[in-house]
This record gives sequence, structure tokens and C-alpha cells, in this order.
Amino acid sequence: MKTVREMEKALAILRKESKKWDVPVVTLVAHTGKNPFRVLISCLLSLRTQDTTTAQAVKRLFPIADTPQALLKVSVKRLEKIIYPVGFYRVKAKLLHTVSREILKNYGGQVPSTIEELLKIKGIGRKTANLVVSEAYGKPAICVDTHVHRISNRLGIVKTKMPDQTEHELRRKLPPRLWRHINALFVAFGQHHCRPQSPFCSSCKIYRYCDRVGVKTSR
Repeated sequence: MKTVREMEKALAILRKESKKWDVPVVTLVAHTGKNPFRVLISCLLSLRTQDTTTAQAVKRLFPIADTPQALLKVSVKRLEKIIYPVGFYRVKAKLLHTVSREILKNYGGQVPSTIEELLKIKGIGRKTANLVVSEAYGKPAICVDTHVHRISNRLGIVKTKMPDQTEHELRRKLPPRLWRHINALFVAFGQHHCRPQSPFCSSCKIYRYCDRVGVKTSR
């Protein structure tokens, strides 16, 4: 993949194909109500956790607490039971309290709408900050997780070793109008079709735009 125009065409195809696939849980949370705090919490819970597990955790948590004030009223021990079995659930239960406390203290209970301010909150990294900015506030941002990193390199858009490098290169090479759509489309594509090992190249709708970098076997 060499040009912005090719990238636009590939994303348009993936947008049509994505109707067949499950929507990433954070995107689903963002689309079911304008609540940036819900988006932030679902992002934190989704780290190193399968989407199906995260979806069940937020389904249990949000009816009880979907504001910083309400979440701080729930004990860490109870939070552990509510969010289990998300990855590192004990650490994340404490993190939810830390993040809620900082948002109340420093931002009046409102989740910041910029990457710079989000990164000031302990426990929030670039992946989460970008996802909150793009999904909760609809601003141009590129959240690079394992799927986005892998697929961007496989397509030949970038040639990077680390997700932060991938984010930098995507921002440099692609116009802002494309940024916020990349995560949801590449995550769904990576989960359902462009697998890490032996991707489904024979039935891939964007095969002609892919350099297939690093693909040794495919189906």
C-alpha cells in the first residue's frame, strides 16, 4: 500500500465488511451513549482482555457505577468481583479508583478531551488516551493496539517495531480525517479475518492493497 487514496479505498471496503463482524466493545460503548467516563473505563478494562470478557464486565459494572463519584462508592474488593475475570482484575480495580479520584480532583469529574491531559492521569497510556479522544469525543486520534500495529505493517503502510512508532508514522503519513476510523476497523478486521498466524488472504477484500509483509502461510 503506497498512497493515501489506496488507504481510503481499503478503509471504505473494511467499513462495508465490518457489518458482518462484532463491533469492538469500546466502540460499542461509545455508540450507546455520550458518556466519556464509560468509554475510559471500558478502555482500561479491555487492556490485555478479550472483548467478550470486557463486554460482560462493563455490563455488570455500569448499572452500578458509570461516574467517578459512583465508582468511588464501590469498594475495591467489590470491584474485583464485578470485573472478574478481566486480565489483572485486582490491579485494575485499584486503578479505577485512582483514575476516578484524579478526574474528580483535577478535572471536576469530567474526563479530559485531549491526549495531553489524559496522559497526566496515572495509569492512562497513549493507547487508552487516543481511544478516548477518538471514540468519546470524535476527535482525530489513532489508537494503536496489537491489531493496528500488526496490520499497518502487514499492509506496508509503515515499517515499525513498536506501537508508539506505528502511531507516529500513521499520523505522519495519513490525513487526520482517516485517523479515528483506523482502530475500530483494523481491530475487527484483525479479530475476524487478518489473523496473526495464517490470515484468510484468499478471501480478503483488500488483498490488492496489501503487501503481505511477514506473511509466510495463509488460507
